[in-house]
Amino acid sequence: MKNLPQKVRSKKLSSRVDLTAMVSVSFLLIIFFMVVGELSKPKEMDLSLPEKDVCRGNIGCVKADRLYTILLDQNAKIITYSGVLEFQMRKPKEFKFEKNEIKREVFRKKEEVHNHMISVGKPMSGVIVIIKPSRKSNYGNLVNILDLMKVANIETYSIVDEFSSEESQLLASN
Repeated sequence: MKNLPQKVRSKKLSSRVDLTAMVSVSFLLIIFFMVVGELSKPKEMDLSLPEKDVCRGNIGCVKADRLYTILLDQNAKIITYSGVLEFQMRKPKEFKFEKNEIKREVFRKKEEVHNHMISVGKPMSGVIVIIKPSRKSNYGNLVNILDLMKVANIETYSIVDEFSSEESQLLASN
């Protein structure tokens, strides 16, 4: 008998696919999109402002003695008053930016309101500062007041561009 050539059989490869790398990549993608989704949510700041219409002693549900208004005028002039101007107990005060008087006054008012709120049993209630720049005031003074709010750690403040008639008269008289 002749030697017949033997058939060469091809090896059968395993039909299993290793998915370890694909699972790792998919988990990384899931984590990436979760983080991106969380970071892209808009950040909001809660502002609690007093009601405009009610002005007698309490403004909305905010005690008037917690309010502190800072009026900014030209030539670095600042006029401040506590509460509501129409029903004020103390005379408005005038300051200049150069002498750091406004800084001392803001810290004094913050401490005064804090002590008063502790005495009435509401220690978590602080001063509410309303900043009103006039059209003649400069932008730098507004930025300085906002920096002062950060330094004094005053959490509730607002910039308002409307002046009452009493505030306009106050700015015009000084």
